[in-house]
Amino acid sequence: MQDIFEQEMSRPTIFKDRNVLSPHYIPDHLPYRDGEITRIMKAIAPSLSQKRPNNIFVYGKTGTGKTSSTKHVLSRLGEAAQKYEAPVEQVYINCRIHNTKYQVLLKCAERLCPEESFMGHPATFLYERLLKEVAKKAVTFIVVLDEIDKTKDLDELMYSLTRSNDDLLQGHIALIGISNKIDFKEKLDPRSKSTLCQEEMVFAPYNAEQLQAILKERTVEGFKEGYVEDSAIALASAYAAQESGDARYALKLLLKAGEIADEQNKRVTDEDVKNARNAVEEDIVLELIQTLPDQQSIVLFSVATLTEEGGKYQRLGGGGNDPALFSGEVYQRYQTVCKQWHRNARSARWVREYLNELEMLGLITTELSGKGIRGQTRLIRLSFPAEKVLSAVQKRFAE
Repeated sequence: MQDIFEQEMSRPTIFKDRNVLSPHYIPDHLPYRDGEITRIMKAIAPSLSQKRPNNIFVYGKTGTGKTSSTKHVLSRLGEAAQKYEAPVEQVYINCRIHNTKYQVLLKCAERLCPEESFMGHPATFLYERLLKEVAKKAVTFIVVLDEIDKTKDLDELMYSLTRSNDDLLQGHIALIGISNKIDFKEKLDPRSKSTLCQEEMVFAPYNAEQLQAILKERTVEGFKEGYVEDSAIALASAYAAQESGDARYALKLLLKAGEIADEQNKRVTDEDVKNARNAVEEDIVLELIQTLPDQQSIVLFSVATLTEEGGKYQRLGGGGNDPALFSGEVYQRYQTVCKQWHRNARSARWVREYLNELEMLGLITTELSGKGIRGQTRLIRLSFPAEKVLSAVQKRFAE
């Protein structure tokens, strides 16, 4: 039997470089983000002349180029610091992974002192060592906190890092916070908000025309010439524009459609994009559920179990075959699941907040009830098949 690896390496492919189709790829030029990149560069440029830059807060929906633009600026800053021999250091931290004050301080200390091991030391030691190293090197240390809203003790972390400059005789610490949640800063402690949000910028979603231009650039780099139909690019762009202008979604669609076409060594067509859409949406949902906080996952699980069983709204005849749920029954099921899973149940107010978060992520939809129901309540609908949501949540808690 022919070796599978040899077979894979020898078969023809329509791809030139799959990597450029990844949402994580940072191109040399980011279309339609020149203005935002210029603003970030101007904000941190004072660091090159040993002046303290302002803290920056960048927000916008997923796939609007926030992270790519920031990383692009950091790369340019590193080149400039080397050229002008400026004492500038930087660290990029994904707060979905490093989501506590301790973990952030640990990453900062390891970046400034890569030859040392700090594991096991308390947060106070890490903080003091961080300040000592910044002052010793008289360096401007730029800390980028991506998905900053995922940090559990964020106010405490912000207060420590932003107030640290008051204790530094030499050097500076500056922050760049990135969040997908437009209203995130409103939840910050007033002291944290005033120090973090010195300079703010919003990344607007891409429209269909912009997404199409982005995909065309990546197609030239990622596929062999003539293997992607223009109509397929236009369709993928249109689908992504419907999904809040998400460029990551557009790239995932194009890559998946390319993989489907590549199996048959043919051109990427509209039909491949249509087939890719279902697979990509399912992948995105499963990936999203895997990263939800525990309490949101339990609320989503409660919605999914009730959807499978059929809620009171259906049993009362208010929705026919419409799988809508009353908010009250969701809260009751949530309390039951918390007890079964040995978790502390939060108040109804907190569950309403979790439902808002899930709706913003597109996992559920909600609306106020109409006529025929006593009073006015919130009707909740699951946006994806209940069995898939249940499987994803159960897998998340099994890990």
